[in-house]
Formats: sequence, structure tokens, C-alpha cells
Amino acid sequence: MQPIISIQQLNKRYASGLHALKDIDLEIERGEIFALLGPNGAGKTTLISTICGISRPSSGTVIADGHDTVSDYRAARAKIGLVPQELSTDMFETVLATVKFSRGLFGKPQNDAYIEKLLRDLSLWDKHSAKIMTLSGGMKRRVMIAKALAHEPQILFLDEPTAGVDVELRRDMWQMVRGLRDNGVTIILTTHYIEEAEEMADRIGVIRRGELILVEDKHTLMEKLGERELRLQLQQPLASIPVALSGYPLTLTEDGSELIYTFDSHSDHTGIAELLRKLDQHGIDFRNLRSRESSLEDIFVSLVRAS
Repeated sequence: MQPIISIQQLNKRYASGLHALKDIDLEIERGEIFALLGPNGAGKTTLISTICGISRPSSGTVIADGHDTVSDYRAARAKIGLVPQELSTDMFETVLATVKFSRGLFGKPQNDAYIEKLLRDLSLWDKHSAKIMTLSGGMKRRVMIAKALAHEPQILFLDEPTAGVDVELRRDMWQMVRGLRDNGVTIILTTHYIEEAEEMADRIGVIRRGELILVEDKHTLMEKLGERELRLQLQQPLASIPVALSGYPLTLTEDGSELIYTFDSHSDHTGIAELLRKLDQHGIDFRNLRSRESSLEDIFVSLVRAS
């Protein structure tokens, strides 16, 4: 199956000299949830804006569902829905009117049944006659999503979709995004909430200083780069790690009360049994131990720092 988005050698340079995107190559599969992660200023929003045709690329090509976003702009843009970071809509309009208007902008025929279903799916139907200015921040965010979906796009970009949204509403939106994917919509999201990507994404892309430094299946990424920690709570604090244990990947907490052993959980030889024997030989007793696996956030931080 052809990817729904194909990006080749995409560059974006501004007149100021800033090279915001550098030779981006990326393919996004039809029907997946793709999370784009990166620190502030990494190029996430610039990449989305360029794919959506808001910003013109300096060089390279972007194909959206078979349409070049520059030479075949109208057809490409009709395939894409965008929910930007900032809430920008007519605050004096009603929810229903603004969503219908968004559909009309793309030349789509009136379809009241579709609009009603869309608003119901987003838990907005009870507010369909309310002016947008009267809605809560979370509801306004949902209206932005409804506007982006009004013309029935195959691709939906969510740029920081849950920024400023409370935890309960964030989880409701996660469920909604999964529902969209189940209905065949391809989702690309940027987020500062790493747990959001860990919860929802099929694949992860990491961008830093305009360069795409990694694209990987989420589970494969966590298997390849994830580490496991074994934390041993000591009976008696240590001033330092004994010389006899210096060959092990051990760190000592600041107060000397815990030894932390880092190992690859997928290796055939973790070295744990050998470590525990060594501790016993040197009279180092522990009263408790627990293990912790690296989260996606740990992996993301390590990637950004290493690049």
C-alpha cells in the first residue's frame, strides 16, 4: 500500500537565514497514528505547516494522498484537516454554524447528518446552538477538531491537541482520536506530553534542530532503546561503590541508601544473579529491591541530549 504522505528532501529556509527543516525524508502509512516529538523550536510546527501548504517549502516534495502539495495544492489540501495549537475561530458564531462554514470552504455539499454525527462524536451536539465564546477551553478545542474534520479529510494533523486541557478531557480526546483512526483517518500529532505518544502512537518520529533524527515503531523503539533498572534499597548506606563492584553499571543515590543497576532486559545475560552474589560476598545487604523499565520519556530525553 502506498503511504498516505510521502516527504522527500524537504527543506525550509527563512529570509533571516534560519534553516528550519533540513533534508526531511518521511513516509506516513495510511491509517496510522504518528507522533512527532521534539523540544521547543525543533521544527515540529514548521513541518506540519509545510505539509499542509501554509508554509511553502524551499526545496523538496510533499505528496498527500497522491497529490503534490505545491503543484496540486487544492486537491492536496482537501485531503488534510489541521487543528492548530492556537484557538482561532469566530467567537460570536454558534458551534453548528462555524462547523458548517468550514465544510463549505472546501466546496463540500451540505450534509446535516454528517455534521450532527461529527458533533455527537465529539460530545458537542448539546452545545450546537451555543456561541463559541461561551464554551470552556476544552470544548473550544473540540470545536477546532470538528472544523478540521468538517470536509471529511483522510489526514488529520493535531498540533499540541491537549495543551491546557485537564487530565479527564485529555483521556476523552485520546479515545476520540482512536475512534477516528478506526474510521480510516490517518492521525499525525505533535505533543509535549510524552505519555500521550506512548499511549496512542503506532510510530514515533523525533525531530531536533530541523532534522528528523529517528523514526521508529513505538514498541520496537522501546525494545531497542529501553533499559531496565534494578534498585536495591540497602540495609546500611554506602559512602561509595566498592572497588570490587566497579566493573558493574552501578550508581549510588546521593544519600547512599540505594544502589541502581542498569541492564538490558532483552539480553540473555542480565548479570543480576552475579551481582547479587558479589553483594553477598562483600557483606552488602539490602532490604528491598524493585525494577523499573525505561519509559518513552526517558528514551526521548536521551535521544535529544545525545544528538
